[in-house]
Amino acid sequence: MELLDWLVIGLFFIALIGIIVWVVRQKQNNAADYFLGGKDATWIAIGASIFASNIGSEHLIGLAGSGAASGMAMAHWEIQGWMILILGWVFVPFYTRSMVYTMPEFLERRYNSASRTILSLISLISYVLTKVAVTVYAGGLVFQQVFGIDTLWGIDFFWIAAIGLVLITALYTIFGGMKSVLYTSVLQTPILLLGSLIILVLGLKELGGWDKMMEICSAVEVNEYGDTMTNLIRDNRDGNFPWLGALIGSAVIGFWYWCTDQFIVQRVLSGKDEREARRGTIFGAYLKLLPVFLFLIPGMIAFALHQSQGSFLPMLENGNLNTDAAFPTLVAKLLPAGVKGLIVCGILAALMSSLASLFNSSAALFTIDFYQRYKPNTNPKKLVRIGQAATVVIVVLGILWIPIMRSIGDVLYLYLQDVQSVLAPGIAAAFLIGILWKRASAQGGMWALLSGLIIGLTRLGAKIYYSNAAPSDSHSLFQAVFFDCNWLFFCGWMLVFCLAVGVIVSLFTKAPSEEKIQGLVFGTATAEQKAATRASWNHWDVIHSIIILGITAAFYIYFW
Repeated sequence: MELLDWLVIGLFFIALIGIIVWVVRQKQNNAADYFLGGKDATWIAIGASIFASNIGSEHLIGLAGSGAASGMAMAHWEIQGWMILILGWVFVPFYTRSMVYTMPEFLERRYNSASRTILSLISLISYVLTKVAVTVYAGGLVFQQVFGIDTLWGIDFFWIAAIGLVLITALYTIFGGMKSVLYTSVLQTPILLLGSLIILVLGLKELGGWDKMMEICSAVEVNEYGDTMTNLIRDNRDGNFPWLGALIGSAVIGFWYWCTDQFIVQRVLSGKDEREARRGTIFGAYLKLLPVFLFLIPGMIAFALHQSQGSFLPMLENGNLNTDAAFPTLVAKLLPAGVKGLIVCGILAALMSSLASLFNSSAALFTIDFYQRYKPNTNPKKLVRIGQAATVVIVVLGILWIPIMRSIGDVLYLYLQDVQSVLAPGIAAAFLIGILWKRASAQGGMWALLSGLIIGLTRLGAKIYYSNAAPSDSHSLFQAVFFDCNWLFFCGWMLVFCLAVGVIVSLFTKAPSEEKIQGLVFGTATAEQKAATRASWNHWDVIHSIIILGITAAFYIYFW
């Protein structure tokens, strides 16, 4: 890092502080102001926030690392971003009519308070144990690689970088709320896009072009069935990414994440109306087409450079390539002064935006779904302070979990998707039958959620136990189902089971009244609600949605 790099970083922080000061000076006297930014966000702010919130250090390290380790295998999860369109076209009208702040609150409107509590707990636990902790953990690794500093003042630089990042982000999230997340995203998104594009271009130039990358990576087989690093669709006998399992598993996780997860949907709920919310999802879907090229492809470039040069990527102690160091290694070795500072700003943007969104979403879940339910008459200003205190707690819990996260190894992105694959099916099932089927009862929705939670925790427990247990020649049925079964197929069958539980329980319990589900299920909207939804889109919204689907299809065809 040279003086010019530090000047660029300094300018970035000055711009960031300016936005935050402006946001803090705005009035935020109630929950709608603090958690949803006053519900007046435009489509540009919504789309940029969706993208910037999604892109974190698990992409900068994990996705680039997976590209270097296994090629296109993990691209399914990124290219499934077209499902943001389902959020905009299908779910936004129901969420808007319900006038809710959180997804658990929506489930209470549709089902019962128990469903709200279950989803709130699942969401908060998953945020602390996966998103917050992994983002911070990976962030520390990024800066350790980029700055090349092992210790500072006798302290492991990983801890200084990780905790410093968390504290800075927490401060502007606590004081600025949702508006700080939205408007800093508008600054951070173009910096992140520009910085990553520079990496892509310089990496291809260093290697010798796109064809050279495809030539090197297509010569590397990833299984015994002839599939190579450039194959997105792999033999169904592949132990890690069978094509059918990858399509099913990524679709289930994608639907849960893009259409029902508080982390993403909260950006859309902040829109001033249905039109802005839907167009925000379309803009976000356009942006979501980019990460494969901005992060995964650079990982493949780093691998190809290592193959051609022999010593580009660092090695782990066990003798394997440190593939998770792909992106920061490209930054450290290829970029000139000034540009490196810009890339560091892009990395900072990704880390802070993702963490800020996590902190704000977690605070909203705790404040709205727990505190306000038990103390409904709380002063609006006090609710904001409770949300700020909840953010502090989430920050502390995330930091405390980092030592455990450091033992994960070099498969962060795969770890995240693996954990999400057992969290997603139950939640997806509850939302699907709740919105698509009038007969879905309160008990049916609740048990779809509960069955998913129980099966998911069982699967995670089995993985921990059998991964550390001594090898055995005997395999029980329990081990075959909850450990040996491919994680992608398990995710698909889990969704089917949870849907079946929800349907069967609903058929044997009391159906909801028409008044309770009015406007919350297909076929229950009033004439006025239908007219409002129809007036919120035009032919350009349809055309842009078709273009996004066409690009997705073209991607699958090219990398088939």
